[in-house]
Amino acid sequence: MSRIAVLGSGAWGTAIALSLCHRGGHEVTLWAHCDELAQQIDNARENTQFLPGFALPAELAVTADYAAVSASDILVAVIPSEFLRPAFLRLRSHLRNGQFLVSATKGVEDKTLYRMSQVLSEILEPAGLLLSIGALSGPSFAAEVAQGQPTAVTLAFSDPQIATLIQQEFSSESLRLYTSTDVIGVELGGALKNVIAIAAGVAAGVGLGHNSAAALMTRGIAEISRLAVACGARRETLAGLSGVGDLVLTCTGSLSRNRTVGEQLGKGRKLNEILESLGGKVAEGVRTTRAALGLARKHGVEMPIAEQMELILNEGKDPREAIRELMLRPGKEEH
Repeated sequence: MSRIAVLGSGAWGTAIALSLCHRGGHEVTLWAHCDELAQQIDNARENTQFLPGFALPAELAVTADYAAVSASDILVAVIPSEFLRPAFLRLRSHLRNGQFLVSATKGVEDKTLYRMSQVLSEILEPAGLLLSIGALSGPSFAAEVAQGQPTAVTLAFSDPQIATLIQQEFSSESLRLYTSTDVIGVELGGALKNVIAIAAGVAAGVGLGHNSAAALMTRGIAEISRLAVACGARRETLAGLSGVGDLVLTCTGSLSRNRTVGEQLGKGRKLNEILESLGGKVAEGVRTTRAALGLARKHGVEMPIAEQMELILNEGKDPREAIRELMLRPGKEEH
C-alpha cells in the first residue's frame, strides 16, 4: 500500500484523487492550499466549486496539513502553473528524498519558459532534495475521469523503472497508463495543445466549420511538434496520447476550458470577462501562449497559429482577421 498525496484541489486534482481511491490499495490524501478550502471540501464531502456532483469516498482524506505531504510516498502535483513555484517554495521544507513526484500540471512558466518539471527541480535541488520527478499527461477531462470512464494517458520519467512502478500504482480498470522516458515531449504536448485549443474555439466562435477545425488541429500538431523537438523531445511522443490525443480532445470537447475561451473570443467577448466567468477555474492556454512564443523565439521555430492567438488574447486583434492572415500565408510544402 502506498501513501499518495494529490497536491491541488481543483477539478483535475480531485478527479485523480477519486480515481486512485476507486482503484483501491492506497492511502490517498487530497491536499488543498489553505485550511478554509480543505474544511469546505471535507465538510461537504464534495468539491462543490471545481468538481460538483461527485461524492468523495470516506477513505479519501482532505487536508491542508503539511504533515500529510511529508508522510506520502508519491506526490502528484496538480497546481496551476502560475502558482506552482510559490506553492513548492512553501512545500519544500516538508519534502524528503525518496519520494516520487508526478507533475500533472499542463503549462509553461511565463517568465522562465520552464516546463513544470524544470520549475520543480530548480526549487528542490538547491535544498538537497533529489526527488524523482516525472510528468502525467494525455486526453483526460476531469469529469470523465471522476465518472470512471475509460481513459488512457502517458506517464514519463527519465528512469523507465520508476515509470513502470508508478504505472502499476496508478493503473486501474478505468485509467490506463502508458510509460515513456520522454519527459520533455509529454510535458510540452500537454501544455502547447491548449494554445491550439484556443484557436479551435476561435474558429468555432466566428462560425467556421469542420474543414477549418481539421486544418487547425493538423497544422497545430505540426507547430507543437516543431517546437517540442527543438526543445529535445522525440517526434513520436507528439503523435501519441500526450500530443495528438490530448490535442483532439481539447480542440473538440465541450468540456475544454481553453476551447471555451477561444469560442467566446470568436463571438466578440472580452478576455477578462471570459476568464471571470470561469469561476476560479484556469484556462492554462491563455498564459502558455506567450510562453510558447518565447520558447519558439529562443529556438528559432515558427509558430504562426500561436502568434495569431497571442495577438487576439493580448492585443485585441479581430479573430476573423487573424484567421484570414493564417490562410493568406505564403504557400509551403506540407512536410
